[in-house]
Amino acid sequence: MTEKEKMLAGVPYDSNDPELKQARLNARITCQKFNTMPTENEEDQTKLLKSFLGKTGEHIRVEQPFICDYGYNIEVGENFYANYNLVVLDCAKVIIGDNVFIAPNVGIYTATHPILPEQRRLPGLEYAEQITIGNNVWICGGVQICPGVTIGDNTVIGAGSVVTKDIPANVVAAGNPCKKIREITADDYIPMGEVDL
Repeated sequence: MTEKEKMLAGVPYDSNDPELKQARLNARITCQKFNTMPTENEEDQTKLLKSFLGKTGEHIRVEQPFICDYGYNIEVGENFYANYNLVVLDCAKVIIGDNVFIAPNVGIYTATHPILPEQRRLPGLEYAEQITIGNNVWICGGVQICPGVTIGDNTVIGAGSVVTKDIPANVVAAGNPCKKIREITADDYIPMGEVDL
C-alpha cells in the first residue's frame, strides 16, 4: 500500500512521503495562483477551482483567500458558496452537498495526529478521517469542523462552533463542543414580501 493509499484509507501514514509532499506543494501553488487572481475575474477563478478540486457542481463560488492540502479530495455539490478564508485540510475526503453556504474563517480538518506523545513524535505520522456535509447546510462564521464529522441535511451550525461529533439533519446546532440546540421548524420562516422563491 502506498502512503497515499494509506492516507485515503484512514490508516496511519507518513505525510513526508515524496508523492504526498509534491501533491501538497502543487496544491499550495494552485491556491496561491487562485488567491492572487484579479478579484473581478470570477470566471477564471471558478475555472481554476473546477480543474483542481475532485468534483464540483456547475455553479460554485469560493472567495479569496482559499487554502487546502490537496484539492483532489474535496467534492462540492451544486450552488456551493464559500466566503473568505476557508481552510480545508483534505487528507481524507471532504464531501459537501448541494446548496451549502460557508461563512468566513471556517476550517474543515480531516487530518489528525496520535494522542500518545511517543507516537506523535514520529516524523510525519498522521492519519485522516472523512468529513461529510449534507445538502442545504449553512456553516456560520468561525466554525471549526474536526475529523470524522458528518453534518446532516438542512442543518445550521452557529458561529464560532467547534464540531467534534456528528450533527443530525434539520437542526440548529452551536457551541464548543457543538450540540443540537433545537429542531428547524415552520416557525423559522421569515416573511419575504415581494420576493419570489
